Amino acid sequence: MTHVFPSTAPSAAISPQRRAIVIGAGLGGLSAAMRLGAKGYHVQVIDKLDRLGGRGSSITTNGHRFDLGPTILTVPHVFEQLWAECGREFHHDVTLKRMDPYYEIRWPDGTRFAIKDDHQDMLDEVTRVFPKDVKGYQRFVQDSAARYHFGFEGLGRRPMNKLTDLLRELPGFVRLRADRSVYAHAAARVKDPKLRMALSFHPLFIGGDPRNVTSMYILVNHLEAAFGVHYVQGGVQALADAMGDVIRAQGGEILLNATVEQITTKDKTATGVIANGHAHRADIVVSNADPFWTYDKLLAHEPKKRWSPQKLRSSRWSMGLFVWYFGTKGTAEKWPDLGHHTILNGPRYRGLLRDIFSKVKLCDDMSLYIHRPSVSDPSVAPKGDDTFYVLSPVPNLKTKNPIEWSTEMARYKAKVAQILEAQVMPGFSDTITCEEVFTPHTFKERYLSPYGAGFSLEPRIFQSAWFRPHNISEDFKNLYLVGAGTHPGAGIPSVVTSSEVLTQLVPDAAEFVE
Repeated sequence: MTHVFPSTAPSAAISPQRRAIVIGAGLGGLSAAMRLGAKGYHVQVIDKLDRLGGRGSSITTNGHRFDLGPTILTVPHVFEQLWAECGREFHHDVTLKRMDPYYEIRWPDGTRFAIKDDHQDMLDEVTRVFPKDVKGYQRFVQDSAARYHFGFEGLGRRPMNKLTDLLRELPGFVRLRADRSVYAHAAARVKDPKLRMALSFHPLFIGGDPRNVTSMYILVNHLEAAFGVHYVQGGVQALADAMGDVIRAQGGEILLNATVEQITTKDKTATGVIANGHAHRADIVVSNADPFWTYDKLLAHEPKKRWSPQKLRSSRWSMGLFVWYFGTKGTAEKWPDLGHHTILNGPRYRGLLRDIFSKVKLCDDMSLYIHRPSVSDPSVAPKGDDTFYVLSPVPNLKTKNPIEWSTEMARYKAKVAQILEAQVMPGFSDTITCEEVFTPHTFKERYLSPYGAGFSLEPRIFQSAWFRPHNISEDFKNLYLVGAGTHPGAGIPSVVTSSEVLTQLVPDAAEFVE
């Protein structure tokens, strides 16, 4: 059944003649809808799921709320600006909790390294664990800041749909060694293999191989240090719901459980969509769906010049994800040294990356990200209980012999459980009361993600900026793209700034010319 949530406070600024449809209620689509509403459009958001948030949505079972996707928020000012553009105050609608430490990294030999909120505390931690690499670490911090100002505040918040946009930035790419990978840059600054891992793993948060992703992405280290790592009280689902409230207050409309089957066109111009068999007219269409799905499925009836099926299938896609969500009974006081965010390394780093990204091979050894939100947010579990989310990067399905997860899932989950039992959570298996497992097949079916990729196109240098699918379609007038698969890329700050870029390309409703 399609759920329609009508507006509760129509805005007099909205022009009934100018309609915008947003396909997908992920954070990119919701932020686009908010900004279009502020520009005077009557906005209709359509999503196939039963709730807002896309990959940032949640499910609740036996009193346990499982946040399915992003677990942290960085760069709050991106949201403060978004809310301000809509005439509202972000912190009135959303509550953030700043983490300290941000997370702890552990290795099989017992080494632990905590990423701290305070700069001096962080230097002290580097000195404690990696005393020979303090100066190299400080240089890396400076490098990260330079790339943040160029890559995030600069080209990441501007359109990159013209070749001249790229050419203008080439001197900066050369100066900042964008040709060097994240891992190579870390290796050029510090010598200890563990610290190299700690400084280079961040591209995995957006689906990229640290051995190949451009070193521009070391800017994430600066994002964390400068703005903190935050947890959204109520989970990212609460953030998505707050965005929906703004859209409805602007006079917008949200349709859930509604599948968009086609983007309608006339004379190479987007004219609306067909969803659940019904036509919806629009002056502009914004797709928060993956670019592959947008061009190959929703526009299957139209020939494409740049983003043809052949071009999309030959692209490199981010890795897949194995995510085990489970609730435990009576464990709130157990495992006191296991905090909100923990990264548990396997015995290999580069070798594991090679197997996941190059060989497309599922291995018995693994690295795990453990999310235990119940230490910060009592609402995620019944009193005295715990809610967990354990993630392992795995190959995507883009191979001649993709992993058959219907038969592999139980074996792989047992291996994950064995590692957790042995290293961080002894006895947890006996306390599980409910669980859910997502594999690349789940991502393919639930999120319409090509090859079950966790984060759309991999952010390599020739799949970034101008080389990525543009925010304004190259082939169809009045069609725009936002979200992880377009510029500037994946990750919460980037998918939200993709809507900031969008508004620089879309005219105000009052100025719209067909």
